[in-house]
Amino acid sequence: MANEQLQHLQTLIRRLTTAAATASLYDLKHQQVDFLCRQALEHFAAALGELEEISLMLIEQELIFDNSPLEQDMAVSRLIQVMQQRGIGHLKLRQGMTKEELLELVELLTKRGATSTGLNSTEHIRFGRIEVDSGAGGNIESDPDQLQKFPPLAELEKRELAQFMEIYQSARAGKKLQIRGLNEIVGSFVQVLSEQSDPILALAPLRKMDEYTYTHSTNVCILNIAQANRIGIKGQLLYDIGIAAMLHDIGKLFVPQEILQKPDKLDDREWQLMQEHPRLGAEYLANTPGVPRLAVITAYEHHMRYDGSGYPKPGGTWQQHLCSQMTTIADSFDAMRTHRAYRIGMDFDKICSIILKEAGTALHPLLVKNFLQTLTQLDSSSHTPISDRPESL
Repeated sequence: MANEQLQHLQTLIRRLTTAAATASLYDLKHQQVDFLCRQALEHFAAALGELEEISLMLIEQELIFDNSPLEQDMAVSRLIQVMQQRGIGHLKLRQGMTKEELLELVELLTKRGATSTGLNSTEHIRFGRIEVDSGAGGNIESDPDQLQKFPPLAELEKRELAQFMEIYQSARAGKKLQIRGLNEIVGSFVQVLSEQSDPILALAPLRKMDEYTYTHSTNVCILNIAQANRIGIKGQLLYDIGIAAMLHDIGKLFVPQEILQKPDKLDDREWQLMQEHPRLGAEYLANTPGVPRLAVITAYEHHMRYDGSGYPKPGGTWQQHLCSQMTTIADSFDAMRTHRAYRIGMDFDKICSIILKEAGTALHPLLVKNFLQTLTQLDSSSHTPISDRPESL
Protein backbone atom coordinates (compact mmCIF):
# COMPACT_ATOMS: atom_id res chain seq x y z
CA MET A 1 0.00 0.00 0.00
CA ALA A 2 1.30 3.44 -0.90
CA ASN A 3 2.25 5.86 1.85
CA GLU A 4 -0.72 8.08 1.00
CA GLN A 5 -3.10 5.14 1.42
CA LEU A 6 -1.52 4.31 4.79
CA GLN A 7 -2.16 7.88 5.90
CA HIS A 8 -5.80 7.50 4.90
CA LEU A 9 -5.98 4.26 6.91
CA GLN A 10 -4.53 5.97 9.99
CA THR A 11 -6.98 8.85 9.53
CA LEU A 12 -9.86 6.37 9.13
CA ILE A 13 -8.99 4.87 12.53
CA ARG A 14 -8.72 8.33 14.07
CA ARG A 15 -12.14 9.32 12.75
CA LEU A 16 -13.63 6.11 14.16
CA THR A 17 -12.18 6.56 17.64
CA THR A 18 -13.10 10.26 17.72
CA ALA A 19 -16.65 9.34 16.70
CA ALA A 20 -16.70 6.81 19.52
CA ALA A 21 -15.49 9.43 22.01
CA THR A 22 -18.23 11.80 20.86
CA ALA A 23 -20.87 9.05 20.98
CA SER A 24 -19.85 8.14 24.53
CA LEU A 25 -20.39 11.77 25.58
CA TYR A 26 -23.72 12.15 23.75
CA ASP A 27 -25.18 9.35 21.61
CA LEU A 28 -24.79 7.67 18.24
CA LYS A 29 -27.30 10.06 16.67
CA HIS A 30 -25.23 13.17 17.45
CA GLN A 31 -24.51 15.20 14.31
CA GLN A 32 -20.76 15.15 14.96
CA VAL A 33 -20.82 11.32 15.05
CA ASP A 34 -22.63 11.32 11.71
CA PHE A 35 -20.12 13.78 10.23
CA LEU A 36 -17.12 11.75 11.47
CA CYS A 37 -18.57 8.51 10.08
CA ARG A 38 -19.08 10.11 6.68
CA GLN A 39 -15.48 11.32 6.78
CA ALA A 40 -14.33 7.85 7.83
CA LEU A 41 -16.04 6.33 4.80
CA GLU A 42 -14.24 8.79 2.52
CA HIS A 43 -10.87 7.86 4.03
CA PHE A 44 -11.80 4.16 3.84
CA ALA A 45 -12.42 4.49 0.09
CA ALA A 46 -9.09 6.31 -0.35
CA ALA A 47 -7.23 3.73 1.76
CA LEU A 48 -8.89 0.83 -0.06
CA GLY A 49 -7.84 1.95 -3.53
CA GLU A 50 -8.09 -1.11 -5.77
CA LEU A 51 -8.16 -3.59 -2.88
CA GLU A 52 -11.23 -5.66 -2.05
CA GLU A 53 -10.78 -5.28 1.70
CA ILE A 54 -8.57 -3.91 4.46
CA SER A 55 -7.45 -6.58 6.88
CA LEU A 56 -6.09 -5.67 10.32
CA MET A 57 -4.56 -8.33 12.57
CA LEU A 58 -3.73 -7.94 16.25
CA ILE A 59 -0.44 -9.55 17.20
CA GLU A 60 0.67 -9.00 20.78
CA GLN A 61 0.61 -5.20 21.25
CA GLU A 62 0.66 -4.24 17.57
CA LEU A 63 -1.93 -3.82 14.84
CA ILE A 64 -0.62 -5.39 11.65
CA PHE A 65 -1.59 -4.36 8.14
CA ASP A 66 0.03 -5.70 4.98
CA ASN A 67 2.61 -7.57 7.11
CA SER A 68 3.76 -4.38 8.86
CA PRO A 69 2.72 -2.80 12.19
CA LEU A 70 0.78 0.46 11.98
CA GLU A 71 2.40 3.47 13.60
CA GLN A 72 0.85 3.75 17.06
CA ASP A 73 -0.95 6.93 17.94
CA MET A 74 -3.81 7.42 20.40
CA ALA A 75 -6.40 6.19 17.93
CA VAL A 76 -4.55 3.01 16.96
CA SER A 77 -3.83 2.30 20.63
CA ARG A 78 -7.52 2.73 21.45
CA LEU A 79 -8.50 0.31 18.67
CA ILE A 80 -5.92 -2.21 19.93
CA GLN A 81 -7.34 -1.86 23.45
CA VAL A 82 -10.92 -2.53 22.30
CA MET A 83 -9.88 -5.48 20.14
CA GLN A 84 -8.07 -7.00 23.10
CA GLN A 85 -11.06 -6.44 25.37
CA ARG A 86 -13.43 -8.06 22.90
CA GLY A 87 -11.15 -10.95 22.01
CA ILE A 88 -10.86 -9.74 18.41
CA GLY A 89 -7.76 -10.94 16.64
CA HIS A 90 -8.72 -10.02 13.09
CA LEU A 91 -10.78 -7.13 11.69
CA LYS A 92 -11.74 -6.98 8.00
CA LEU A 93 -13.33 -3.92 6.40
CA ARG A 94 -14.68 -4.86 2.98
CA GLN A 95 -15.50 -2.81 -0.07
CA GLY A 96 -19.11 -1.63 0.12
CA MET A 97 -19.07 -0.91 3.85
CA THR A 98 -22.03 1.34 4.73
CA LYS A 99 -22.43 4.12 7.27
CA GLU A 100 -24.90 1.96 9.22
CA GLU A 101 -22.29 -0.80 9.53
CA LEU A 102 -19.70 1.78 10.52
CA LEU A 103 -22.01 3.06 13.26
CA GLU A 104 -22.20 -0.47 14.67
CA LEU A 105 -18.40 -0.50 14.83
CA VAL A 106 -18.40 2.93 16.51
CA GLU A 107 -20.90 1.62 19.07
CA LEU A 108 -18.55 -1.28 19.79
CA LEU A 109 -15.69 1.17 20.37
CA THR A 110 -17.74 3.09 22.94
CA LYS A 111 -18.27 0.05 25.15
CA ARG A 112 -15.90 -0.55 28.05
CA GLY A 113 -14.82 -3.65 29.90
CA ALA A 114 -13.62 -7.02 28.66
CA THR A 115 -16.55 -8.79 27.05
CA SER A 116 -17.26 -10.47 23.73
CA THR A 117 -21.03 -9.95 23.92
CA GLY A 118 -22.64 -8.04 21.06
CA LEU A 119 -19.78 -8.93 18.72
CA ASN A 120 -21.56 -9.58 15.43
CA SER A 121 -20.02 -9.45 11.97
CA THR A 122 -21.89 -7.72 9.17
CA GLU A 123 -21.73 -8.19 5.41
CA HIS A 124 -18.78 -5.80 5.06
CA ILE A 125 -17.24 -5.81 8.57
CA ARG A 126 -15.86 -9.15 9.76
CA PHE A 127 -14.42 -10.03 13.16
CA GLY A 128 -12.02 -12.90 13.86
CA ARG A 129 -11.89 -13.97 17.49
CA ILE A 130 -8.92 -14.70 19.74
CA GLU A 131 -9.27 -17.92 21.69
CA VAL A 132 -8.50 -17.10 25.30
CA ASP A 133 -5.95 -19.59 26.60
CA SER A 134 -3.75 -18.95 29.62
CA GLY A 135 -1.55 -21.92 28.76
CA ALA A 136 1.38 -22.07 26.39
CA GLY A 137 -0.70 -21.91 23.25
CA GLY A 138 0.58 -18.47 22.35
CA ASN A 139 -2.82 -16.79 22.29
CA ILE A 140 -3.25 -13.24 23.51
CA GLU A 141 -4.66 -12.90 27.00
CA SER A 142 -7.88 -10.90 27.26
CA ASP A 143 -7.53 -10.33 31.01
CA PRO A 144 -8.40 -6.60 31.38
CA ASP A 145 -5.62 -6.17 33.96
CA GLN A 146 -3.08 -7.16 31.31
CA LEU A 147 -4.36 -4.89 28.56
CA GLN A 148 -2.22 -2.15 27.12
CA LYS A 149 -2.92 1.10 28.95
CA PHE A 150 -4.32 4.01 27.01
CA PRO A 151 -1.30 6.18 26.15
CA PRO A 152 -0.82 9.41 28.12
CA LEU A 153 -1.46 12.73 26.45
CA ALA A 154 2.32 13.21 26.33
CA GLU A 155 2.35 10.60 23.55
CA LEU A 156 0.10 12.57 21.22
CA GLU A 157 1.89 11.71 18.03
CA LYS A 158 3.45 14.10 15.59
CA ARG A 159 0.44 14.30 13.31
CA GLU A 160 -1.67 15.79 16.14
CA LEU A 161 0.96 18.50 16.58
CA ALA A 162 1.25 19.01 12.83
CA GLN A 163 -2.53 19.26 12.57
CA PHE A 164 -2.68 21.90 15.30
CA MET A 165 0.17 23.93 13.85
CA GLU A 166 -1.38 23.73 10.36
CA ILE A 167 -4.64 25.09 11.79
CA TYR A 168 -2.83 28.02 13.40
CA GLN A 169 -0.69 28.73 10.36
CA SER A 170 -3.84 28.87 8.22
CA ALA A 171 -5.30 31.37 10.68
CA ARG A 172 -2.12 33.45 10.56
CA ALA A 173 -2.43 33.56 6.77
CA GLY A 174 -5.96 34.95 7.12
CA LYS A 175 -7.73 31.75 6.10
CA LYS A 176 -10.77 30.23 7.77
CA LEU A 177 -10.11 28.24 10.92
CA GLN A 178 -10.49 24.48 10.49
CA ILE A 179 -12.62 23.91 13.58
CA ARG A 180 -13.18 20.24 12.79
CA GLY A 181 -9.51 19.50 13.35
CA LEU A 182 -9.68 21.13 16.78
CA ASN A 183 -12.82 19.12 17.54
CA GLU A 184 -10.79 15.95 17.07
CA ILE A 185 -7.92 17.14 19.30
CA VAL A 186 -10.23 18.28 22.11
CA GLY A 187 -12.33 15.14 21.71
CA SER A 188 -9.18 13.09 22.31
CA PHE A 189 -8.41 15.10 25.45
CA VAL A 190 -11.93 14.69 26.80
CA GLN A 191 -11.81 10.95 26.09
CA VAL A 192 -8.46 10.40 27.77
CA LEU A 193 -9.27 12.59 30.75
CA SER A 194 -12.53 10.69 31.27
CA GLU A 195 -10.73 7.34 31.26
CA GLN A 196 -7.60 8.11 33.25
CA SER A 197 -7.41 8.00 37.04
CA ASP A 198 -5.18 11.10 37.10
CA PRO A 199 -7.27 13.90 35.54
CA ILE A 200 -4.33 16.09 34.48
CA LEU A 201 -1.70 13.38 34.17
CA ALA A 202 -0.08 14.78 31.06
CA LEU A 203 0.94 18.31 31.94
CA ALA A 204 4.50 17.48 33.00
CA PRO A 205 5.53 15.56 29.84
CA LEU A 206 3.84 18.09 27.55
CA ARG A 207 6.23 20.73 28.84
CA LYS A 208 9.07 18.94 26.99
CA MET A 209 7.65 19.91 23.60
CA ASP A 210 9.25 22.86 21.84
CA GLU A 211 6.24 24.50 20.25
CA TYR A 212 5.09 26.99 22.90
CA THR A 213 1.80 27.86 21.15
CA TYR A 214 0.78 24.21 21.05
CA THR A 215 2.06 23.41 24.54
CA HIS A 216 0.42 26.41 26.19
CA SER A 217 -2.88 25.91 24.38
CA THR A 218 -3.07 22.21 25.23
CA ASN A 219 -2.06 22.78 28.85
CA VAL A 220 -4.76 25.43 29.29
CA CYS A 221 -7.23 23.11 27.55
CA ILE A 222 -6.40 20.21 29.87
CA LEU A 223 -6.53 22.44 32.95
CA ASN A 224 -9.89 23.86 31.86
CA ILE A 225 -11.39 20.42 31.29
CA ALA A 226 -10.02 19.25 34.66
CA GLN A 227 -11.47 22.30 36.44
CA ALA A 228 -14.83 21.88 34.72
CA ASN A 229 -14.93 18.16 35.47
CA ARG A 230 -14.30 18.83 39.13
CA ILE A 231 -17.33 21.12 39.44
CA GLY A 232 -19.56 18.70 37.57
CA ILE A 233 -19.71 20.16 34.06
CA LYS A 234 -20.44 17.49 31.44
CA GLY A 235 -21.64 17.07 27.87
CA GLN A 236 -21.52 19.76 25.21
CA LEU A 237 -20.51 22.52 27.63
CA LEU A 238 -17.42 20.56 28.69
CA TYR A 239 -16.51 20.08 25.05
CA ASP A 240 -16.99 23.78 24.27
CA ILE A 241 -14.86 24.76 27.30
CA GLY A 242 -12.02 22.68 25.85
CA ILE A 243 -12.38 24.29 22.40
CA ALA A 244 -12.47 27.75 24.02
CA ALA A 245 -9.22 27.04 25.86
CA MET A 246 -7.47 25.85 22.70
CA LEU A 247 -8.45 29.08 20.95
CA HIS A 248 -8.18 31.62 23.77
CA ASP A 249 -4.90 33.12 22.51
CA ILE A 250 -5.54 32.93 18.77
CA GLY A 251 -5.57 36.73 18.58
CA LYS A 252 -1.81 36.69 19.18
CA LEU A 253 -1.42 35.39 15.65
CA PHE A 254 -2.30 38.91 14.51
CA VAL A 255 0.27 40.61 16.77
CA PRO A 256 3.76 41.20 15.28
CA GLN A 257 6.21 38.44 16.22
CA GLU A 258 8.83 40.94 17.32
CA ILE A 259 6.44 42.12 20.05
CA LEU A 260 5.50 38.62 21.17
CA GLN A 261 9.14 37.54 21.39
CA LYS A 262 10.67 40.79 22.66
CA PRO A 263 13.03 39.96 25.58
CA ASP A 264 12.65 43.42 27.16
CA LYS A 265 9.70 45.28 28.60
CA LEU A 266 7.19 46.46 25.99
CA ASP A 267 6.95 50.19 25.39
CA ASP A 268 3.59 51.97 25.46
CA ARG A 269 2.90 51.52 21.73
CA GLU A 270 3.85 47.83 21.81
CA TRP A 271 1.73 47.23 24.91
CA GLN A 272 -1.27 48.83 23.20
CA LEU A 273 -0.81 46.48 20.25
CA MET A 274 -0.52 43.50 22.61
CA GLN A 275 -3.76 44.48 24.32
CA GLU A 276 -5.55 44.25 20.99
CA HIS A 277 -5.14 40.48 20.75
CA PRO A 278 -8.36 39.56 22.68
CA ARG A 279 -10.46 41.73 20.37
CA LEU A 280 -8.67 40.51 17.25
CA GLY A 281 -9.07 36.88 18.32
CA ALA A 282 -12.77 37.29 19.12
CA GLU A 283 -13.47 39.01 15.80
CA TYR A 284 -11.65 36.28 13.89
CA LEU A 285 -13.53 33.49 15.70
CA ALA A 286 -16.88 35.26 15.37
CA ASN A 287 -16.44 35.11 11.59
CA THR A 288 -15.47 31.43 11.57
CA PRO A 289 -18.30 28.93 10.93
CA GLY A 290 -18.66 26.16 13.50
CA VAL A 291 -16.78 27.86 16.33
CA PRO A 292 -18.71 27.67 19.63
CA ARG A 293 -19.94 31.06 20.83
CA LEU A 294 -18.20 30.30 24.12
CA ALA A 295 -14.82 30.33 22.33
CA VAL A 296 -15.53 33.84 20.98
CA ILE A 297 -16.47 35.08 24.46
CA THR A 298 -13.41 33.48 26.08
CA ALA A 299 -10.98 34.86 23.50
CA TYR A 300 -12.36 38.33 24.21
CA GLU A 301 -12.54 38.03 28.01
CA HIS A 302 -9.57 35.91 29.14
CA HIS A 303 -7.54 38.99 30.20
CA MET A 304 -10.51 40.90 31.61
CA ARG A 305 -10.09 39.73 35.25
CA TYR A 306 -12.70 39.00 37.91
CA ASP A 307 -12.68 42.57 39.27
CA GLY A 308 -12.52 44.22 35.86
CA SER A 309 -8.90 45.32 36.29
CA GLY A 310 -7.65 43.75 33.07
CA TYR A 311 -8.37 44.39 29.41
CA PRO A 312 -10.32 45.04 27.27
CA LYS A 313 -12.71 47.31 29.17
CA PRO A 314 -16.15 47.16 27.53
CA GLY A 315 -17.70 49.24 30.31
CA GLY A 316 -21.12 49.00 31.88
CA THR A 317 -21.92 45.97 34.04
CA TRP A 318 -19.99 43.48 31.89
CA GLN A 319 -18.77 40.44 33.85
CA GLN A 320 -16.48 37.61 32.80
CA HIS A 321 -18.14 34.35 31.81
CA LEU A 322 -17.39 31.29 33.98
CA CYS A 323 -15.33 29.72 31.17
CA SER A 324 -13.31 32.93 30.75
CA GLN A 325 -12.64 32.98 34.50
CA MET A 326 -11.37 29.37 34.45
CA THR A 327 -9.26 30.16 31.40
CA THR A 328 -7.76 33.22 33.14
CA ILE A 329 -6.61 31.04 36.03
CA ALA A 330 -5.22 28.26 33.83
CA ASP A 331 -3.62 30.78 31.44
CA SER A 332 -1.93 32.65 34.30
CA PHE A 333 -0.67 29.47 35.92
CA ASP A 334 0.83 28.00 32.75
CA ALA A 335 2.31 31.33 31.60
CA MET A 336 4.06 31.85 34.95
CA ARG A 337 5.35 28.25 34.97
CA THR A 338 6.82 28.41 31.47
CA HIS A 339 10.41 29.37 30.68
CA ARG A 340 10.39 32.11 28.03
CA ALA A 341 13.07 34.16 26.25
CA TYR A 342 12.42 37.19 28.47
CA ARG A 343 12.19 35.43 31.87
CA ILE A 344 12.63 32.11 33.62
CA GLY A 345 9.61 30.16 34.80
CA MET A 346 8.59 30.63 38.42
CA ASP A 347 8.65 28.04 41.18
CA PHE A 348 5.42 26.10 41.60
CA ASP A 349 4.86 27.18 45.21
CA LYS A 350 5.45 30.84 44.31
CA ILE A 351 2.88 30.63 41.52
CA CYS A 352 0.31 29.11 43.86
CA SER A 353 1.02 31.88 46.37
CA ILE A 354 0.44 34.54 43.68
CA ILE A 355 -2.78 32.88 42.56
CA LEU A 356 -4.03 32.75 46.16
CA LYS A 357 -3.25 36.44 46.67
CA GLU A 358 -5.23 37.32 43.54
CA ALA A 359 -8.29 35.30 44.62
CA GLY A 360 -11.19 37.70 45.01
CA THR A 361 -9.57 40.45 42.96
CA ALA A 362 -8.09 39.39 39.62
CA LEU A 363 -9.30 35.80 39.96
CA HIS A 364 -12.60 34.24 40.99
CA PRO A 365 -12.09 33.05 44.62
CA LEU A 366 -14.15 29.85 44.42
CA LEU A 367 -12.60 28.87 41.09
CA VAL A 368 -9.11 29.47 42.53
CA LYS A 369 -9.94 27.05 45.35
CA ASN A 370 -11.23 24.51 42.83
CA PHE A 371 -8.13 24.95 40.65
CA LEU A 372 -5.67 24.48 43.51
CA GLN A 373 -7.57 21.41 44.71
CA THR A 374 -7.27 20.01 41.19
CA LEU A 375 -3.51 20.55 41.28
CA THR A 376 -3.33 19.03 44.76
CA GLN A 377 -5.04 15.94 43.40
CA LEU A 378 -2.28 15.61 40.83
CA ASP A 379 0.40 16.21 43.47
CA SER A 380 -0.99 13.64 45.90
CA SER A 381 -1.31 10.98 43.19
CA SER A 382 2.36 11.30 42.21
CA HIS A 383 5.42 9.91 43.96
CA THR A 384 7.23 13.19 43.29
CA PRO A 385 5.65 16.46 44.45
CA ILE A 386 4.98 18.93 41.65
CA SER A 387 7.16 21.54 43.32
CA ASP A 388 10.16 19.18 43.12
CA ARG A 389 9.82 18.53 39.37
CA PRO A 390 11.61 21.28 37.43
CA GLU A 391 10.04 20.40 34.06
CA SER A 392 6.53 19.76 35.32
CA LEU A 393 3.53 21.84 34.29
